[in-house]
Parts: sequence; structure tokens; C-alpha cells
Amino acid sequence: MQGKTVVITGATSGIGAVAAERLAAMGARIVLIARDRLRAEAALTHIGGANPNAQHTVHYADLSRFAEMKRVAAEIAAAEPTIDVLVNNAGALFARRCETADGLEMTFALNHMAYFVVTAGLLDRLKATPGARVVSTASDAHQYGRIDFDDLQSKSNYRGLRVYGTSKLANILFTRALARRLAGSGVTANCLHPGFVDTRFGGNNDGFMGLGFGIAKKIAAITPKAGARTIVYLASSEAVAGHSGGYYYKCALATPTAAAQNDADAEKLWAVSEEIASG
Repeated sequence: MQGKTVVITGATSGIGAVAAERLAAMGARIVLIARDRLRAEAALTHIGGANPNAQHTVHYADLSRFAEMKRVAAEIAAAEPTIDVLVNNAGALFARRCETADGLEMTFALNHMAYFVVTAGLLDRLKATPGARVVSTASDAHQYGRIDFDDLQSKSNYRGLRVYGTSKLANILFTRALARRLAGSGVTANCLHPGFVDTRFGGNNDGFMGLGFGIAKKIAAITPKAGARTIVYLASSEAVAGHSGGYYYKCALATPTAAAQNDADAEKLWAVSEEIASG
């Protein structure tokens, strides 16, 4: 990773922060996309300690809003002539349904559309970089999701865990569709399940969901260091050079659900996402 440029979202805490620091220690220059300035500054300090010779930078954006997704991608594209790795990692789970300023359900906007829009905005820079990679954090929770094209915004019967699972299913379908579009370009796209990690994830919720996450993490969660390994592997390992469209767990190719392998749904989701993003 010496001298390579890595753009990463969701890197101010949890597995994203660990992955950014480890990639920096391997020689990469890190470009963060963050919302919270205090956490971003703290992350830059850690990253700078891992690799003080690189000019790490941060761009601020609220990745639940289209204008911000597009603006930050344009800013980075203008500043970076080449990008070696894009890591789509920002995401959240919401116990109660809420909408963004654009009228989208928050989970769908942040966990899926931000991946779609930011990647689209940086594709030219990725294609200009030999061997570039797109790495997206999905989840085994995709097995609980279901793509309902008649209700992508989850207006009926909202359940936070199911909607989160649907967004992670969308991440895998997005990766498959993106890999097909990148075939022959030299750019690869893969996604991963990091494991159930003890991070801030889920801590934005109160009540039974917040309590449940807290208890589950104490019982079954792995460390952020362990959860970040597959991100670092897909971003850096020569073992996956040229491999695209895969879903990985514990640094090995894994098999997602049948729904996550439905290429007709992947293509339809891509087309619908394009339409939403252009609107």
C-alpha cells in the first residue's frame, strides 16, 4: 500500500477507524469522508501517527443527503487525480423510521444510496488507477432483508433490523452489478461481512434495541481490530487482485443468500437507484 490513496467513509470509529489506521501503517495515504469534526480530527491524529509521512486529509459531508454525497465526491475527484481504493463503510441502524431531507428512508439513503452515489462520483478516478478496488461493507444481516421494489422506502410495517438487513442485501446486489459494469476496466468491486463487532454501531438507538445491542456486544461481539481484517484484506491483498463481485467473510470468499445472488434484482435495483439519484 506504499504511496497508494485510500478514500474511506465511516472511518472515525469502529472497524472503519481501525482499517484506516492499519492501511496507513502499510504506507497508504488516507482520505476520510466524515460528518463529525471532532471524531474526524481524532481519527486523523491516529492515522498520522501510523504514517506521519503522508498528507492524510478529511472531507466533511452528511452522507444521508444527495447534495452532500455528490458534493463530496466531486471535491475528492477534483483533488485526487487517482484513487487506488474506495472503501464504502459508513452506515447505521435506526429503530424508528425517519426520512432524510430528500424524502428517503434514512437507512436506505445512508447505507445504500451513499455507496451508490459516492462510488459513481469517483469512478473516473478509480478507472484512471491501475488495479483500483472498491470495497463495500455489507453484513450477514442481509439474510433478514427483502428487496420490495414497491416499498423501497419502508413506509409500511417498518422494523429496524429488517430494514437494516435489506440495506445490507442491497450492498451485495450493488457490488455484483458494479463488478459487471467494471469488467475489463481493471477496477474490482467486492463486499464483506465484518462479523458482529463491538463498536458504536446501534448506539444511536434507545429503548429495547439500544439495550439489546449493548447486551449482545458484551456476550458475542468481536473486537474492531478483528472486524477490520477483511476490509484491509480486500483493500490490500494480492490474493484478491483481479477478483471481483465477491462476498467475503474472515478474509475468504463466502456464499451469500440466494436473494443476494439474484442478478435480475441487482440490475433492477441499479436502475431504480440511478433514477432516484438523478431526481
